[in-house]
Amino acid sequence: MTVKIVTDSTCDLPQDVLEKYRIKVIPLYVNFGLQSYLDGVELSRQEFYEMLPGSDTFPTTAVPGLPAFSKVYEDLAAQGADQVVSIHIASTLSATCDVARKAAEQTDSIPVTVFDAGQVTVGTGLAAIAAAEAAREGKSVSDIVSLLKDMAPRIHSYAALDTVRFLRRSGRLTAIQYGLSTILGIKPLIMMHNGELGSERVRTRTGCIARMIELVTDLGLLEQLALVHTNAPQRAEELYQQTRHLFPSDETPLSVEVTPIIGAHVGPNAVGLVAVAKRA
Repeated sequence: MTVKIVTDSTCDLPQDVLEKYRIKVIPLYVNFGLQSYLDGVELSRQEFYEMLPGSDTFPTTAVPGLPAFSKVYEDLAAQGADQVVSIHIASTLSATCDVARKAAEQTDSIPVTVFDAGQVTVGTGLAAIAAAEAAREGKSVSDIVSLLKDMAPRIHSYAALDTVRFLRRSGRLTAIQYGLSTILGIKPLIMMHNGELGSERVRTRTGCIARMIELVTDLGLLEQLALVHTNAPQRAEELYQQTRHLFPSDETPLSVEVTPIIGAHVGPNAVGLVAVAKRA
C-alpha cells in the first residue's frame, strides 16, 4: 500500500526536505489589496517581507477552494497512491482543515484522511515529516494517525515578537492594548500547543527571549528542536547560540523563515523555537 502525505504552505519545510520525504504542499493565498498571490509560488518570502513594512494595505490570507485540494488528491491517485493523509495548520487558526475535509469527502478516486496538527509553521511540518517517514516504512493510515495523535500534544511552538504593530493591524489587539504595549515597550511571546494559542507580555526583547528559552527548558528532554524567524536570520543564529545545549543532536538544526501566511500577523524580526518533547 502506498500512502502519500499532503500538507499546506504554512508547514515552512524547505524544498529539499519536501522532496526528500515526498511531501506534497498546497499553497495558501496572501492578499495585498485586490492582488492575490499563491504562497511560495507567486510570492516568495523575501518579496513578502520587503513589501510588508511599507504597505498601506494590511495583507490578508485565504485558503484556496475545494478544487485545489481535490486536484492534489486526484493527482496523487493517478500517480499510484492508494491513500492520502492530509496534515494541516490548527483549525483554531485557519479554515484549511475544514476545506481539506470537504474536499476529501468529494474525492472518489482515493481515500483521504485529514489530520488537524493543532500547530503552526514547523510544528505542522515536523508532524508531516513523521507521517512521511512512517509511510515510507510501510505503515498503515491507522498507524500513521495514531503516531500523529501521540506526537501532537508533545509539539510546542514559541515566537518572540519584535513589535505589536502587526497584531494591532490584524485585529489581534485593541487600540488601547496597542497603545499601552507601545508605551511600555512590551514584547509579546506567542505560544501554540495542541490547538491552543497563548501569549505572555514581557518587558524588553532580551526578557522575551529569556522567557522563551525558559519555557523550552522546562519541557525537559527533547526529541526535536527547530528555529524559525521572520526575515531575521541573524537573530535566529543568535538564538541558536543561546540554546545550543537544548538541541538533542549535534547536526545542523532546521532553521526556516516563516511563511507570509503567519508573518502577516506577527511581523518581521520575530524569532522562535519549535520543540517536540520526549514521551514522559
